Amino acid sequence: MAKERLDKLIASTGRWSRREVKTLVREGRVLVDGRIAASAEDKCDPLTARISVNGEELFYREHTYVMLHKPAGVLSATEDGRGETVLDLLAPEYRKIGLFPVGRLDKDTEGLLLLTDDGALAHDLLAPKKHVDKVYFVRTDGALDDADCKAFVQGITLGDGLECLPAKLEILKSDAQSEALITIHEGKFHQIKRMFGALGHEVTALSRLTFGALRLPDELPPGQYRELTEEELEEARRRLYAHLAQAEEDIKAGRVHPIDEVFDEIMRELDSLSLDDPHNQND
Repeated sequence: MAKERLDKLIASTGRWSRREVKTLVREGRVLVDGRIAASAEDKCDPLTARISVNGEELFYREHTYVMLHKPAGVLSATEDGRGETVLDLLAPEYRKIGLFPVGRLDKDTEGLLLLTDDGALAHDLLAPKKHVDKVYFVRTDGALDDADCKAFVQGITLGDGLECLPAKLEILKSDAQSEALITIHEGKFHQIKRMFGALGHEVTALSRLTFGALRLPDELPPGQYRELTEEELEEARRRLYAHLAQAEEDIKAGRVHPIDEVFDEIMRELDSLSLDDPHNQND
């Protein structure tokens, strides 16, 4: 791995700014491989150098992955003048390292939200062609039935003409207030609410339970978070790139025309451009 400046490496922990690191170095409080660092501009290999500050050894990691149980009333954004954001729920050291939410949940939607500084993984998790499953618990007004399940499987066309990818609806309770699990593979503006609205049902509660291989732990209450375990991250990557490998095999076998797939992805990306507006939230 390429060598990086000492101040950059230490500041990447989110605990000190580069200016603060320079002060620490001048005061002789930074050691590199057991020796007092001579300059904050010194370069070292982050994978092999042993760096300590005030006697505490630091451990380098290229990216950070945080699982948050997003509560209702919080915006899925890095900053927003209209209210509290998901980054406001994190400790200061996490807010300083460039984390951002992977996708968005409506302000009134709860559930699993991944925050990271790994742009490549985030892009792959959100790309429609990767077919990453997202499972939600939903509560609606009005009884759900088999006709609703069939409509989701066939793919619902919304009022503005947007054709949603086929989805899965599993009814848990059908009554004046119904409960169900819904699995989708994309995330358009207010998609789940609009899909149920197209069938005459109003969504009264929505919570994301899974995102790909990641599952919201029962012991993680709303507003709390933790870093992903190595096992969770490895499984998320394994399942994600297994989908990609299958897609490539389909193209080679002629089951999917690459031009059609590229066109479909471009059109979906264009549909998602409205996400730049902070008022637009997914699902």
